[in-house]
Amino acid sequence: MHTDQRLTQAYKKAKTEYFDKNSKYIFFSDVHRGDDSVSDEFTRNQNVYLHALNYYYKEGYTYVEVGDGDELWEYPKFKHIRLAHTDIFIVIKKFFDDNRFIMLYGNHNIFLKSPQYVEENYYQFYDEYHQERVDLFRGLQPQEALVLKHKDTDQEIFVVHGHQGDFMNDQIWPLSLFLMRYFWRYMHVVGFENPSSPARNLYKRHKVEKAYNKWIEKHKMMLICGHTHRPKFPKPHELPYFNTGCCIHTRGVSGIEILNGNILMVDWRITADEDGVIRINRQVVRGPEAIEQYDCKNNPYSTHCTSMDDD
Repeated sequence: MHTDQRLTQAYKKAKTEYFDKNSKYIFFSDVHRGDDSVSDEFTRNQNVYLHALNYYYKEGYTYVEVGDGDELWEYPKFKHIRLAHTDIFIVIKKFFDDNRFIMLYGNHNIFLKSPQYVEENYYQFYDEYHQERVDLFRGLQPQEALVLKHKDTDQEIFVVHGHQGDFMNDQIWPLSLFLMRYFWRYMHVVGFENPSSPARNLYKRHKVEKAYNKWIEKHKMMLICGHTHRPKFPKPHELPYFNTGCCIHTRGVSGIEILNGNILMVDWRITADEDGVIRINRQVVRGPEAIEQYDCKNNPYSTHCTSMDDD
């Protein structure tokens, strides 16, 4: 019940952005950019992620970061994250300057809920080489949630990180932050996993995802989120629940694209051909499927609107 209330609350306060059949969006979540230390899980995928961002920028996509972009639980000083991944922020700034960047906050960067924190840390930084302050994301306004609304059909797509209603990561997140920063950060370096994380706990992931499906069934709306680190693209007869996955798996980076009226799931991985040439490749994992088939309000008889499969 609490998940339903929290998701509904986030929906009512969400920023609305209009899209049409020509729109292009890429959704990445759970990037968890760190300080490039041994506990920074993002480091292994930073080149894959950078290549993907460059591709999406050149192709005219809008980049939606669906929460937990920066790992502020483990690394409290954003300046260390920015310095560790300077090349990444240079590309994100290009999206931002073109008005093609939307940042949502999750539980691991919940501090972005504070406009004062964002202004002090994200608006500008001190460039030690040139010895002057330089703009970064001046005017950035991170959101808890986003509603994409189709200009012609009024179909709505709800985008949110997905921690809403998760007891350990929502109601008592300060305790989880404390344990992560001063205990689990060091323990997972030597192989121990945090049992409170839905990304590490199969039962917890299913519990969270069941709550998502109940919300979708009740409100008849397509949902895109992250948080669980588990990629999800609905099969026929499943409710329209999509999950981006994450950017810290050893196998690469996963995301959700909206492209010319369709939705698809993609993986970016480092692969080698028969000649031993290593490349970073974009692979379509699921889709493309027409977005309109997931419009349960205008198309209530769609197979995606009448079933509840928790697989």
